[in-house]
Amino acid sequence: MVEKVYLTYNQVHKLCQVSADRILNDFQPNLMIAIGGGGYVPARILRSFLKRPGSANIPIQAIGLSLYETLSTAADDVVEAPGTKVTRTQWLDLSSLEMANLIGKNILIVDEVDDTRTTLEYAVRELEKDVQAASRELGREGEGTRFSVFVLHNKDKTKKGHLPKDMMDQGRYLAANTVSDVWICYPWEATDIDEHDKLATTQSVEEHSLK
Repeated sequence: MVEKVYLTYNQVHKLCQVSADRILNDFQPNLMIAIGGGGYVPARILRSFLKRPGSANIPIQAIGLSLYETLSTAADDVVEAPGTKVTRTQWLDLSSLEMANLIGKNILIVDEVDDTRTTLEYAVRELEKDVQAASRELGREGEGTRFSVFVLHNKDKTKKGHLPKDMMDQGRYLAANTVSDVWICYPWEATDIDEHDKLATTQSVEEHSLK
């Protein structure tokens, strides 16, 4: 049976807070792309911590990717497990200013968890490809676009997906916390937040933290 551990909004807030300085200093993002649905809340919290005095808020754009599939266990406990194919449920409009606005930017991709890394690999690969195509079409190939990745949790396991070697070598990947391979229940997935928070006090993801 899959072990479930629970995370509160307060814990998510603090994970974003402790990661903000590293993101500001090393990644220097001009724009964030949140992978839905798990990246929406962390991206919005991060935006508050990334705002510099006198500067505008960092814009957030969104893409939707689906990899997980619902499974039923022998005990009739419904869980989700990684699927085999990434499905686009929402993407940037390649014919609009959305794509042109990415060219020449430092872009931070935000998601909640790095499980098999398949979704992150797909997001980075496809966004890089689309930005390169837009750069050629608009005659802006000399403007470098740099992608970085932030996740709340990285699961300590063998990954099926891979991120670009230069991204990893240059430290443009940050996980606020590395944990063992457990099922993390985030608060935005809860239908009863009081029960969720109660469970979080007795079975927290922090107990499975590796750092």
